[in-house]
Amino acid sequence: MKIGLQQYWNLLVDYLKPQKSRVVKFAIALLASIGLQILNPQILRYFIDTAVAGGDDLWSVGGDRQKLFLAALLFIAVALITQAMSITATFYGENVAWTATNALRADLVEHCLRLDLSFHKYRTPGELVERIDGDVQNLSEFFSKFTIRILGNLLMMLGVIVVLFYEDWRAGLAISLFALTALSTLIKLRSIAVFHWRGYRQYSAEFFGFLGEQLTGIEDIRANGAKNYVMHRFYTIIRNWLPIFHQARFADTILWVTTNGIFTLGSVVALIVGAYLWSQQAITIGTVYLLYYYTNILSEPIKQIRNQFEDLQQADASIYRIKDLLQVQSQLRTSGEKSIPPGAFSVVCENVSFSYHDRGLESQDLVLQDISFNLPAGQVLGLLGRTGSGKTTLARLLLRFYDPQSGSIHLGGVPVNQTPLTELPGKVGLVTQDVQLFQTTVRNNLTFFNQHISDTRIYETLEMLGLSEWLHSLPNGLDTNLGPDSSGLSAGQAQLLAFTRVFLKDPGLVILDEASSRLDPITEKLIEKAIDKLLMGRTAIIIAHRLATVERANQILILEKGRVNEYGQREELANNPNSRFAQLLQAGLTDLLV
Repeated sequence: MKIGLQQYWNLLVDYLKPQKSRVVKFAIALLASIGLQILNPQILRYFIDTAVAGGDDLWSVGGDRQKLFLAALLFIAVALITQAMSITATFYGENVAWTATNALRADLVEHCLRLDLSFHKYRTPGELVERIDGDVQNLSEFFSKFTIRILGNLLMMLGVIVVLFYEDWRAGLAISLFALTALSTLIKLRSIAVFHWRGYRQYSAEFFGFLGEQLTGIEDIRANGAKNYVMHRFYTIIRNWLPIFHQARFADTILWVTTNGIFTLGSVVALIVGAYLWSQQAITIGTVYLLYYYTNILSEPIKQIRNQFEDLQQADASIYRIKDLLQVQSQLRTSGEKSIPPGAFSVVCENVSFSYHDRGLESQDLVLQDISFNLPAGQVLGLLGRTGSGKTTLARLLLRFYDPQSGSIHLGGVPVNQTPLTELPGKVGLVTQDVQLFQTTVRNNLTFFNQHISDTRIYETLEMLGLSEWLHSLPNGLDTNLGPDSSGLSAGQAQLLAFTRVFLKDPGLVILDEASSRLDPITEKLIEKAIDKLLMGRTAIIIAHRLATVERANQILILEKGRVNEYGQREELANNPNSRFAQLLQAGLTDLLV
């Protein structure tokens, strides 16, 4: 796949258009610098011709000495202004680059957050970090310098050629042929390293994905003596990564050697043409120097264009990968804009089947098969089953992390696929075994950055859950930043903070996924009282292994290998000696379901 000019142009317009004024200032400073670089050799030519014309009598002629002195001062002034313009161009260019790349990073992060979990399931965090940061960083030069520098250097080449044609058409023609040869060669060699750089970026993503995975599981790796395995994988990735890097750099080296050969050829051409024209007395010695100087100046924009092409080869590879990422579409499609009614609402599943794979509805791939239940508003469903029976998967479908392959789910009478995805988090509250705490303030961890939740309400909820003593022990209360160690929070306290989040969100449906499994008996008794308050006036689904956890349930649904093993009113099932639930009650829920 080859990236067309239209795609480059669209990318530039999208991210440079909001910075019009900055881009214009950058362009003015760069073009001014180019103009001054063309002007300064003319001053040098004047200085040389004046000095040669004066000969031995130069120092006895006051007027010529003064002209030389003024020419020298002018040359120095122009050189200083040229440097100032270059610094200004660099300043604006870097600002343009950072603003554009940060905007692209933000778009990529937002895009990834919109994608359903099926996308994230098969990609490591490290790989996505490399996509969002590493690939975008490669586009920094593309955003800040590529277009304007290419155009600017082409203008410099054109200006030099025009000046040389003005001096002597033969000199202008010779240097024009040299410039055209150099440019055509560079253009033909532009894409030789794109394939290798693309492979390099892919290996880079795999390496950072591997590294993130190992750092996350460092405790298990050390506890189980898996260091040798990790290092073996590390060396395997590095060993495969290095050759493709060498291939990419070798392709760049071909471009570098070719360009330097062209520079040498250009100098030879300039000296031969200059010597010939001077011998024919067609030009002065100052013009010979001007011709040589301009040829060297011409080599600089050619070198810049070469560097831009090298950067563009890496940019090509990154644009491929960024484009691939942006083309990934969420499998979740919202077919309407219906809102779930406020307060507690009903939950209805009708013949729901689901697989994490995209291979249709083959029975061996289905995690859930033909699941149906009807939970009225304000009631509690106890969801039971062995590990791997599909309990957590069902909760994910209710939160619409995924869509089922067949069947339908209605929340409050509204099909879940007709409800805006942004509305569901406020309507459904989930508490799981694993609690994610962020390195920000306690307040932000509890409210998820919702500034409309008052501190008074937070204090009341923490008091109810028995966390007020822990909060008062913090140096800055709600404004305390949680560090990597979560400010000494135990697993039980972290679980209580997760309950606090749900209380503050005030959803109509609460899903507790083994939420009390990590709590000690004393804390669990405390949380049981809080759960009673949490479930008042709300619909709830409690996923559990323990008998006590489902005592408050109105309905019981037992899953077995992704199918409904039993479903009905809790009291009816408990009083039916032939029911699976009654057998669990007699034998002990934990023993049979773990």
